[in-house]
Amino acid sequence: MADRVPFEVVLERTALVIVDMQNDFVRVGAPQEVPEARATIPTIRRLLDRFHALGRPVIFTRFLAGPGETLMWAWSPELEPPWRSCWPGVMRGYADIEGEREGPAVIDELLPGPGDLVVDKYGYGAFHGTPLHDMLRAHGVDTVVVVGTVTQICVDETVRGAFELGVRAVLVSDGVSSFDPELHRATLRNVAMKFGRVMTSDGLLHELSGG
Repeated sequence: MADRVPFEVVLERTALVIVDMQNDFVRVGAPQEVPEARATIPTIRRLLDRFHALGRPVIFTRFLAGPGETLMWAWSPELEPPWRSCWPGVMRGYADIEGEREGPAVIDELLPGPGDLVVDKYGYGAFHGTPLHDMLRAHGVDTVVVVGTVTQICVDETVRGAFELGVRAVLVSDGVSSFDPELHRATLRNVAMKFGRVMTSDGLLHELSGG
């Protein structure tokens, strides 16, 4: 049973979902910096370019906060003033890039293209309270390839949200990141056990190419 493949990844029914690769999470000195996220940029860029070349849907998620207090502030005080992490319209400078950027914007290295879709969310999971599921159905998609940050928070909730809606999910192990290695590894194990496939980017691209 351990080697059983729960489903095949069929290109014509698959979309790429890039979770929260935003300035206020990824850039050096960001209020909610996840340094490990920067190491995943080349992998995510590679998948992004391949999905574009194959004409498959690409969906970016952006976590937003403010101006009013929500329950999430209790666990992420960086959302509060004066930091105002991920508040729309709040500009700030970062140590690894010239000039200011909007905190919740997708990083320059992965900017959405003209045909890409963007889903804004005020919580962890990309499906809760958003039109993501309707977007997938409109494009004939029943499988999502999930990359981004943070593995055990927004990535995990997005994979679980897909499962609850009957959408197949593939979590790309070298395309997700965390500030906690132990929780990162545990999440990969748990997803593989009960919620979706966990694959490397090489393995995924090989399967998509019919290898």
